[in-house]
Amino acid sequence: MILKQFELKKINLNNFNYFLTYGKNEGLKKEIIFNIVSKNNEKEIQKFEEKQILDNQEMFMHEVLSGSLFAKERLIIINRCSDKISKIFQEIYEKKIKDLLIIINAENLDKKSKLRNFFEKEKELACIPVYQDTEQILSNLTSKFFKDKHIPISQSSINLIVNKCNGDREFLKNELDKIEIYLHNKKHINNHDLSKLINLSENHSILDLIDNCFVNNSRKVTHILNENNFNSDECIIIIRAYLAKAKKILKLALNYAKNKNLEITILEAKPPIFWKEKDMVKSQIQKWSPDKLKKLISNINNIELELKKNSQSSLSILINFIFEQISSKA
Repeated sequence: MILKQFELKKINLNNFNYFLTYGKNEGLKKEIIFNIVSKNNEKEIQKFEEKQILDNQEMFMHEVLSGSLFAKERLIIINRCSDKISKIFQEIYEKKIKDLLIIINAENLDKKSKLRNFFEKEKELACIPVYQDTEQILSNLTSKFFKDKHIPISQSSINLIVNKCNGDREFLKNELDKIEIYLHNKKHINNHDLSKLINLSENHSILDLIDNCFVNNSRKVTHILNENNFNSDECIIIIRAYLAKAKKILKLALNYAKNKNLEITILEAKPPIFWKEKDMVKSQIQKWSPDKLKKLISNINNIELELKKNSQSSLSILINFIFEQISSKA
């Protein structure tokens, strides 16, 4: 059953146990999921990535089925989903498990999608498509924020905030959160302070992201990804930077395998390695063997092709690939 986003406040969501929300507006999807969860906060909440489930289907099904024996109600959220999860979900749905609520957060699904069609046709299932926010919608949300805070704001200031957000509701929320902290015990904000606030979080370097991928620094990688709003073109740039870095480390790793001396390897590097980068490069050489790097280079080439074929899902594809690499031992 299709539920329009603007109708959700009028609908009793407690009538549904299974939800699918899909589309490119991640900020809006998070709002919808938050609203569903807030109405079911007494339930035990579990979160999964689609890839986790696909890699361990038997374990996941056992978790779902055995969990139903306990009295406590459960809410399962599955993120970054695609049609690949369709068969597994239909199997769960057919078993009519009691005290189970499932939210599927999917990427953009086309009209031929099995998952989307299944949710649209079944009256007991809630299908909530989301669409990109227009500048007018973001402007209205910003205006409401300042109105609720009783803070006067000009339209030019609202435009300044909205233009910074690149059509992303989630980015807008982050900017408004920063402004709210700044406005504590204040009754106004000028354009000068506003401009400084919304530019406070500078984009992290793509090279910084890649460097931390190669030393498996998941915390830093997560922080960089969360602080940036990468588009499909930037995903291609990132994967190519990943490839260039992998080839550079491979060259160093092959030399290190011959001389068994890390310092000599660094000194003989061409082009020379800047002194600030030496410790990072040493860690990368020690963590990655030549064989692993060759395999990685092949995988990166495959991922670049996948990104080009699926531009709408490029960020999810890239993030899944990155976390797959940093969670594995080189």
